Amino acid sequence: MRKVYFDSAATTQVRKEVIEKMTQVMSECYGNPSSTHAFGRAAKTLIEQARKDVAKHLNVSAGEIIFTSGGTEADNLAICSSVKDLGVTRIITSRIEHHAVLHTVQEMQDKHNVTVDYVNLKDCGSIDSSHLEELLGNSTEKTLVSLMHINNEVGNMLDIKAVAKLCKSHNALFHCDTVQSVGHFKLDFSEIPVDFTAVSAHKFHGPKGVGFAFIRKNSGLKPMIVGGSQERGIRAGTESVHNIVGLSEALNISYANLEEEKSYIKSLKQYFKDQLQEHIPEASLNGGCSDNDNSTYTLLNVCLPIAAEKAVLLLFQLDLNGIACSKGSACQSGSGQASHVLQAILEDDKLKRPSVRFSFSKYNTKEEIDYVIGVLKNFMES
Repeated sequence: MRKVYFDSAATTQVRKEVIEKMTQVMSECYGNPSSTHAFGRAAKTLIEQARKDVAKHLNVSAGEIIFTSGGTEADNLAICSSVKDLGVTRIITSRIEHHAVLHTVQEMQDKHNVTVDYVNLKDCGSIDSSHLEELLGNSTEKTLVSLMHINNEVGNMLDIKAVAKLCKSHNALFHCDTVQSVGHFKLDFSEIPVDFTAVSAHKFHGPKGVGFAFIRKNSGLKPMIVGGSQERGIRAGTESVHNIVGLSEALNISYANLEEEKSYIKSLKQYFKDQLQEHIPEASLNGGCSDNDNSTYTLLNVCLPIAAEKAVLLLFQLDLNGIACSKGSACQSGSGQASHVLQAILEDDKLKRPSVRFSFSKYNTKEEIDYVIGVLKNFMES
């Protein structure tokens, strides 16, 4: 059976060079980075070099990079610690954030009586910046704004620089989930006054189980995990050296090949759109993913003209044909619930139809797209 992987927004294939580097570290550099002997110092050196490499790509200081288990932990660290340690009593977010943000914000509301305001969304799901400015001007409470750079389901892009400057002008802290953008877009945090970001290695062809938080210098943020002095005292626990090195290697390669790979993947996205228009013209695109200038080049969220009673079999049928894709975030796909993102932005008639996210990488081809379009057509006609 042919196998086609169009679910890179959920996780990416690890690059061979990254696997080789990680394997070398696991076999040759197994010391505890906190140990003072030569084995430990060698491991510590690898971590600090990785930290410098990551910081260089974002144009920040190495001390502002804190390695974590992934994006979810980094989101939790920024939100929870802002409330518990920085005096935040109000959070502004949107209803289409990742659940790593939404559930954490809800917990802060339930347990710490934090006021939560949701910024309005435009029809395509993009943030209403005028409403955000209105919300920021309506209160004197210590406020944290938490808005993602790229929506993981529909691909909408936030004007991160404009929002960061707006937050700064109102003395609000700004946390941005950049899980879907780091490694795919160049971000210069010396010019973007964001306070905290979250990143996950497995979104840019690195290993799972490792990521990092960017925490602006002198933020005052305190650790969420305690028990050791690792990671500048911000995140206790013995560092996963091979994973951190793998993250750094994956990010180095991604940025070294960014323009070439970006151009290729953009061509795949456009080709997919063209084939949909030609073969399934009744299909429509959700969110802002039809706008090439204001959405990520890595994914499409497609609403298919299939009746609800037949729609329940769609992903099963695609899987039977070796096609991997998603109806939404992989983190919630096992719940059986409809996408909270699509519920927030689609009309009822479209919600009754199946929507599928197809996300791309350098490893995909136009021939794979042809195959997927053929399978979709056959399913619809059967």
